[in-house]
Amino acid sequence: MSEYDTAEQRVLPLVVRIERAAPPERTDALEAAALAVLALLGDARAAEGGEWAEAVRSWERGRIRKVVRRARGAEWRRVLELPGLTVAHGTAEVRVHPPVPLDAWPRELARLQVSGTELADSAEPGPPGEGAVLWINPQLAMSAGKAMAQAGHAAQFAWWGAGEEVRREWRGRGFALAVRTADPAAWAALSGGDLPVVRDAGFTEIEPGSCTVVADAPWLRPGGSRAGGSLRGAASG
Repeated sequence: MSEYDTAEQRVLPLVVRIERAAPPERTDALEAAALAVLALLGDARAAEGGEWAEAVRSWERGRIRKVVRRARGAEWRRVLELPGLTVAHGTAEVRVHPPVPLDAWPRELARLQVSGTELADSAEPGPPGEGAVLWINPQLAMSAGKAMAQAGHAAQFAWWGAGEEVRREWRGRGFALAVRTADPAAWAALSGGDLPVVRDAGFTEIEPGSCTVVADAPWLRPGGSRAGGSLRGAASG
């Protein structure tokens, strides 16, 4: 049994709003999930002494598991009444809640569906701008919900790899980031280098140990202001 499994098992709930008449673009949803994770990690309530601090620290000692569920209409309105943060990004809205015990979800969240998060982009996403880039493995087929969780893991690795000054600057730019699928020819170099790599625990959809996303940012590259240590970690979602 690994160190991740001996820690108290908590999960970070993410809820994506998917209305029948106006589902979000896939890339917007992936980026909104990553931004939601960063918003929670940077929130004062998650810092030392905050009301979410104990739950967040306990969760971070485990596999930083994330589960994405979908909501619409009255379901979404009920979600908004629970403690958490909402991120609106492009066509997407994502609600993130403080980590909960794996077997003790709030009723309003537990009743939401995990399936049904098949989203698509109406056009090819443009080149990423300045900021972090979360590169998705082009060799894996993942539902939008699965990919959202993986993007959230990668964003968290980028946060962990940043020093306080970099975090303040990044937050000041609205956590500038992009989620893109890597070019197949570039994936080997991205995943085989020194950048943080998300390795999935294999609970859903893909094989255990699969490399799903690589986090790339100036502070994560050699010579950058990384906080220290390797971030090639395990995660699940």
